Amino acid sequence: ILKSNSISPFGGLNFVLEHLQTLKIDEFLKNELPTLPKQSSYKWKDILYSFWSVFLCGGDCVEDLGVNFKSYIKDQPFIKIPSPDRVLERIKELSEEPTYFRPKRSSKDHHFSINNQLTKLNLCLLQRLGVFDNKQELTLDYDNTVCPTRKKDATNSYLKTKAYQPGVAFIGANVVYVENRNGNSGAQVLQQDTLQRCFQYLSNHHIKVTRFRADSASFQLSTLKQIEQNCKYYYIKARMNERIAEAISQVKSWSEIMIDGVLHYRGEIDFKPFNEVSRKLKIEDIPKSRLVITKTAKSNKQINLFTNEAMMYSVIVTNDWEMSKDEVVVFYNQRGKTEREFDVLKNDFGWKKLPFSHLHQNTPYLILTAICRNLYNHLIQHFSRKVKGIKPTDRIKKFIFRFITIPAKWIKRSRGIQLRIYGEIAFKT
Repeated sequence: ILKSNSISPFGGLNFVLEHLQTLKIDEFLKNELPTLPKQSSYKWKDILYSFWSVFLCGGDCVEDLGVNFKSYIKDQPFIKIPSPDRVLERIKELSEEPTYFRPKRSSKDHHFSINNQLTKLNLCLLQRLGVFDNKQELTLDYDNTVCPTRKKDATNSYLKTKAYQPGVAFIGANVVYVENRNGNSGAQVLQQDTLQRCFQYLSNHHIKVTRFRADSASFQLSTLKQIEQNCKYYYIKARMNERIAEAISQVKSWSEIMIDGVLHYRGEIDFKPFNEVSRKLKIEDIPKSRLVITKTAKSNKQINLFTNEAMMYSVIVTNDWEMSKDEVVVFYNQRGKTEREFDVLKNDFGWKKLPFSHLHQNTPYLILTAICRNLYNHLIQHFSRKVKGIKPTDRIKKFIFRFITIPAKWIKRSRGIQLRIYGEIAFKT
C-alpha cells in the first residue's frame, strides 16, 4: 500500500499544464492583461491556470481550489497555486464599468456589461490555437441564455426569476463573444448594437463570418440590417405575424416529408421582410428574401384565420438562394448545438455559480470560464490523438475520469525531477 501525502489523484493535470506551456499561453496572458505589482507572488499564469484547473479537475466553483484541490496539485513544477480569495480578487480587478443603454422611443435604461480586454484576449487565444481557417466559410451562431442568480443587482427575467441574460456568439463549439446583460433585458433588446460590437471585434482580428444563424429574437428590422452588412447569408427563425401568415397562404406547392414518423409539408416563397416598417421609418428596405416553411397538422384541429388551415408552422427567413429548402432547414437546425453549448458552460464550466455581487464583476468570470471551455476544445482534440479511450467529442467529466484522475507523484532524480504514474495510461509520445 502506498502511503504518501505527495501522491496526487490528479496526475493527468500535469500533462495539461505542460501542454499549455508548449503553447506559450502565459505570454498572451502577460501581454494582454494588466501588469501586476512587482511584489505580487503570483503571475497571471498562476492565477488563471489555477482557476481553470478547478474545472479540469471536476470542481464547479473557485472555492474548490482551496478546499478540495490545492493540497493535491501544489507540488507540480509548472505553477504556484494561490488561494481562492486571491484568484477571485484578481478576476474582479479585470471588470470594467457597466454601461446603461436606452433604446429609441423608450424611457427605460438597460444594464449591460462589455469587457474589451478579455474579449480581445479570447480571440487572440483562439487564433493562437488555430481555430479559424481563412479558407473555410465560418458560421456565427448567436443566442442569449438565462443564468438564474440571487445577486444584488439581478432583475427578473422572462422566466420570472432573478437572473442575468448574457448574449453569446459561437463559431462552431468555440465562444467568440460574451456580453453580459441583466435579466430584464431580453434577447431582442438592442441586439443590433450587441451584434455590431461582436462583428467589429471579429473584424479587428481579421475573422470573416460568412453565415449567421439565430432564433426569432433576431427577426427585427434593425438586427437584420446589421447582419446583412456583415454576413453574406443569414438564417433566422421568423416570428409568426399577419404578413408571414399571408405569405404562407400564397404558397402553391408543398412537398411531403416524414420526420420521426409524422407527416410534414415543406414549401417556400419569396418575401420582403419589414417592408411596411421600413417605409414608415423612411429607411432603406431589406432586400427580398426567402421563406422556408415547414408545417404539420395540429392535434386540436384549430384553424389559423390567415392561412385557413389547422396547421403548426415553422418558418425560416434566409437570403440564401443556393441551398434547397430541405438543406436550409437542416443547416438551420444545426444551431441546436448552441443550446447544448449553454448546457456545457453552465454544468461543466461554472456558469451556474457566479461568484460576485454585481453584474459587471461577473462578466470577467463568464468570459474566463468561456476561455477555459475553448481551451478544453483544443485539449480534448490534442489528447484524444495521444490517449486511448478518449474521444474528441467527450464531455469534460469523461476526460477527468479517463485522464485527469491518475495517481502520480513528482520524485527527485540526480538530474532533476520526474513524474511517476501509478497506474496504466496508453499515452502516445
